[in-house]
Order: sequence, then C-alpha cells, then structure tokens
Amino acid sequence: MMTLVRESALMQGEILLKTKPHSAWGGAVTAQMYLPIAPTLVWEQVTDYPRWTQYFPEVTRSEVRQVISQRTKRIYQAASKAFLIFTAQVEITLNVLETHQQRVQFFLESGSFSDFTADLQLQSYAEGTILTYAVQATPTIPVPSFLIEQAIRLDLPVNLRQMRSVICAGK
Repeated sequence: MMTLVRESALMQGEILLKTKPHSAWGGAVTAQMYLPIAPTLVWEQVTDYPRWTQYFPEVTRSEVRQVISQRTKRIYQAASKAFLIFTAQVEITLNVLETHQQRVQFFLESGSFSDFTADLQLQSYAEGTILTYAVQATPTIPVPSFLIEQAIRLDLPVNLRQMRSVICAGK
C-alpha cells in the first residue's frame, strides 16, 4: 500500500530509495520510480539488455550471451566505476528469469561479486508504470558496506532518471 506522500513524490518524478547493509562488505537498495508510459512499453525496453549501457553510464557492455528458454537468458555486463581514489572494473555474468511484463530477476553466475541478486518489477499505476528495482551485492574487493550504500544512494537516483529519460524517449 502506497502512502499519499510516497505517491505524490513518485508522481512528481522523485526516485524513492531504501538502503540497508548486506554483509560486511556489501549493500542492498530498493528504488522506485514512476514512468508515464504503459508497462508493456517499459517491459520491451528493460528486457532489451544491450540497451542497459544507455540506462546506466557506468555499464560499458551489456549483451545476451545465451537464450536458454523463452523466460531464461544468460547475460554479460561490464562496468567501470570511479570510486574514491581508484577505478573499479567489474564484470558479471547473470542468469535472468523473466516473468512476462511483470518481473525480471537477476542471479549471479560468475563475476566480480561474491554475491549479487537483483529484482526489477513493473506495476501498472495511474496512466503509467511504477518500476521497483531491488539489488543486493557484495563485491570481491573489500569496501566497507557504508561506502557502498553511500555510493548507491548517490548514483542510483541519477542512473534511474537516465533510465526513465531513455525509456520515455523511446516510447
């Protein structure tokens, strides 16, 4: 159930975030945003995995490596993130499970994380869609969880605004 304050904030374009610790070196976040287009149109774009490089500027490669079934894929992503005084290069192979026009679940197969899961859900709302993106990850490089949470809190809203801009322009 959404409160009036949360509904108003989403409808005005705000990105709502909840962060929490996840392991000693990891972080977890749930973000929500409203897109003023139908879930079917949002679905077409969020499941176009090569397009994720347009949504998230730090993602330098995103490709489908294997279509296992109509609902299951294996994708590869690479990213580069400037973090404090160094730049981290990460690579990840994910198993992706799609529930048509509702949900995309990402599960770690291999990569630069000791654990990683993400869950993207679409919900019809008003004249558009509420996109909820929850992710939890622990990088293999030991970085204190509070720094990861802070980076997520700063970067994710910017990335999701970019995602919304690209998705809405492509409708």
